[in-house]
Amino acid sequence: MIEVIFEMTGLPEDVLQVKESPAPEPKPNEVQIEVKARNINPSDLMFIQGRYGIQPNLPSSAGFEAAGIVSKSDAEGKVPVGTRVMFTAQGTSMGTWREYITLPAKQVIPMPDEMPFEVGCQAFVNPVTAVAMVNQSALKEGEWLLLTAGASAFGKFAIQVAKSKGIRVACTVRHDEQKKYLADLGADLVVNTEKEDLKKVITEVTEVGVSAVFDAVGGELGAKALTCIKQLGTMYVFGVLSLENMSLNTGMMIFKEVKIEGFWLSSLLQRISSEERAQLYKETQAFLMKDDSKAEVAEKFPLSEVKAAIAAYNKPGRNGKILLVS
Repeated sequence: MIEVIFEMTGLPEDVLQVKESPAPEPKPNEVQIEVKARNINPSDLMFIQGRYGIQPNLPSSAGFEAAGIVSKSDAEGKVPVGTRVMFTAQGTSMGTWREYITLPAKQVIPMPDEMPFEVGCQAFVNPVTAVAMVNQSALKEGEWLLLTAGASAFGKFAIQVAKSKGIRVACTVRHDEQKKYLADLGADLVVNTEKEDLKKVITEVTEVGVSAVFDAVGGELGAKALTCIKQLGTMYVFGVLSLENMSLNTGMMIFKEVKIEGFWLSSLLQRISSEERAQLYKETQAFLMKDDSKAEVAEKFPLSEVKAAIAAYNKPGRNGKILLVS
């Protein structure tokens, strides 16, 4: 089989290799999956660079999220051959950027028959995170949510999830052409932070500020977003795309009683009960199967062209995910 590996951490375009390897054989509690589509996420690229919360055991394979078909069942037959599944490989010794993968049967999630693999491979990290964060924020209908990196895959899912619950959404972008795109998706306010003063615009529109911020960027933008929160609001930090730590306005945190909380999906899924996980997956799949939900794809590449896929991922102003397909 073909797989993508790296023997040292670094920029993906420098360290990734495509090689031929034997297909892995499942243990009794595992299934073997023929991987059909894989999603490139920021977490994948940070992992390859050694900048993620989980460190690679070198040499390492790459990729956290994918969808495919069970090609060999577990010993008890809990997940039969031919089952269409979505899954994440976080916390395992294997990545998803390979033609075959083995995973514990309890770790895979059956997909609806009508869900394409191109959607299924996006259906875990960003949509589940969006649903879980909106639920955790407990925002009420009419309250304001601010998303940094609004045009990211997570941002687009979060806009749709929040709007389905009547939450008003503001988000940041860096390109004017993304403003109409996100407005059409449901955003109430889109701010180009390259040209506009974020706090000034937020204050003019919301008057008192936003109730919550979902920050994926950190650094200077994260600090600016923090100043947009109203009294007793909360910032949920779940990414650091800028690769820079955020400076904190201590006085504002004291006098506005603003809270900052970290959010990591992997930790949440380990912490909650199996029933709560099942309900979270059910709610996410129901959202993705709605007629007006959008899980867009910009380009698709075969595994052998992973470096071309990385180059497409890095294009500024891109709308839609970059997929590796078989």
